[in-house]
Amino acid sequence: MHPHATAEPTQRISKGGYPKPETLEKTFNETDLDRAVQAYRFFYPTVSGMAIWKGSLKAGGVPNAAFGVIDTQPRHVGFTLNSDTPYGFVLLELESGPMTIDVPAGPLIIVAVDINQRWVGDMGLPGPDAGKGGKHLVLPPDSGREVPSGFHVHRSSTNRVIVGVRSMPVGGDVKAALERIKTVKVRPLVPAADWSEPKWSDLTAKGFDTTPLAYEGNLDFWKVLHEVIETEPPFEGYEAYYGELAALGIVKGKPFAPDARAKRLLQEAATLGKTEMCAQSFADRRPDRVVWKDRRWEWAALRFENGDFTVGGHLDLEARDKWFYQAIAASPAMFRREPGSGSLYWLGTRDKNGAYLDGAKSYTLAVPRPVPCALFWSITVYDAETRSQVQTKQAKAALRSLFELKDVPGSEPIDLHFGPHPPTGKGGAEKRWIQTLPGKGWFVYFRLYGPEQPAFDGSWKPGDFALD
Repeated sequence: MHPHATAEPTQRISKGGYPKPETLEKTFNETDLDRAVQAYRFFYPTVSGMAIWKGSLKAGGVPNAAFGVIDTQPRHVGFTLNSDTPYGFVLLELESGPMTIDVPAGPLIIVAVDINQRWVGDMGLPGPDAGKGGKHLVLPPDSGREVPSGFHVHRSSTNRVIVGVRSMPVGGDVKAALERIKTVKVRPLVPAADWSEPKWSDLTAKGFDTTPLAYEGNLDFWKVLHEVIETEPPFEGYEAYYGELAALGIVKGKPFAPDARAKRLLQEAATLGKTEMCAQSFADRRPDRVVWKDRRWEWAALRFENGDFTVGGHLDLEARDKWFYQAIAASPAMFRREPGSGSLYWLGTRDKNGAYLDGAKSYTLAVPRPVPCALFWSITVYDAETRSQVQTKQAKAALRSLFELKDVPGSEPIDLHFGPHPPTGKGGAEKRWIQTLPGKGWFVYFRLYGPEQPAFDGSWKPGDFALD
C-alpha cells in the first residue's frame, strides 16, 4: 500500500469501472508523487552535474577562458573527490562552436562528461592517445560541421561540458603534477578575432562546494533541473522522463511556477528520492555488489561494461543511483575490472560484523603487502552525509602509499587506524591514523592505481574494519 494511501487502490474503482470521485484527489496526489520521485532519481546526475558547473563558476572558473588546478583537501567539498592526484577543472561552453583540447604526452587522466554526466570521452592515459599526447575535438549537439582530420572526435549531447583532468604525482611530486595540468591547451576550433589563451589558476587555497547538497532535498532541486531543461537541447532517449517532468509542469519553454499543491508534492518527492538513493547507495541488496564473499567490501560501481550503465539492452538504474549518490562523472576507463586498467575502487561502509562505520568508535584495518598495484594505492575517508572528505581538526582524510605510508618499512601487513582519537602505545601508529567525528557516519574508497591480477582473482584481499 502506498505510504500516503488511506484506501486500497481497488476500493477506489466503482463496480461500473469508473474511479470514485471521492478518491480522485488521493489518487492523483499519489500519481504525481510517484512521477516526481522517479524523475528525481533519474535526473539526479543532471542536477549534480549542474552543481559541479555552478560550484566551479563560483570558485572562479570561466567557460572556455579560465580554469583551475587543485591539490584537493578536505575543505574542497565534492562527491568522493580525493587527494591522490591533483585535479584540473575545465568548463566548456559549446554553444559558440566546437572546442579543441591538446593533451601533451605524460601521466594525465582526463574525462569529459556533459551536464547530464553522460560520458563524452576519455583522453590522456585512458583515452585513444594512451598517454602519448593527442589532439581532441569536442563537438556540440547535432553538429553537422565537417570534422577536420588529425583529431580524436568526441560528441556531446549538451552545450555545457565538464572536463576533469587528473595528473599522476610521479614519485610523490605534487607540484610537478599541478604544473603538468596547466600544459593542457584548450581553444576554439575556429577562434574569434578577440580570442585569447585561457588562464589557469591554482585554487588549492580556496574552499569550494561542487555538490548539490544545498538543494538535493528541497524545492531548489527542481528549479536547478528546470534551468537545465530550459537551456540545453533535449537528449534523445530521455523522452519518457521528460514526459514525467511535463506531467509535473516542468516543460521546456515554460516558466517553473508550481502552485501550492505542486510545491508540496515536489518537496516530498525530493525528500523521498534522496532517501531512496541513499538506501540504494549504502544498503545495496544486490549480490553482485560483493567483491569477496568472506569480506564486507563492495564494488563502488556495479556496472563495468561502459560509462553509461547500460547492459543487455537496458539501463541499470540501480547501479546508476548507487554511483551518482556518492560520486561524480563516469567513463568506461573508471569501471574496468581487469589488470592494467587505470584504477580500481572498492567501497567500505561496514565493519566485519556488518555494522555501519561509526565516527565515535575506533577501528583497525589490516592491509596485506605488497598491495597488487603497479603505481600506488590509497584509502580515503568520506563523511556519509556529504559524501565528501571528512573535515576534522586533523585536516586530512587519506592514507596513501606515496605519501603518509611511504616510509613504512618491510612487506609485512600494515595496520591502518580510524577513530576520534589517535591510537596510543602502538609504535608510531598515529601516523597511520585518520580522525573521525562522533555523530558522523563515514565510509571509505580503497583505490588501486594500475591494479594487478591478485586484486581480481582473490589471491590478495584486505581485511575488514575491526573494532579496537
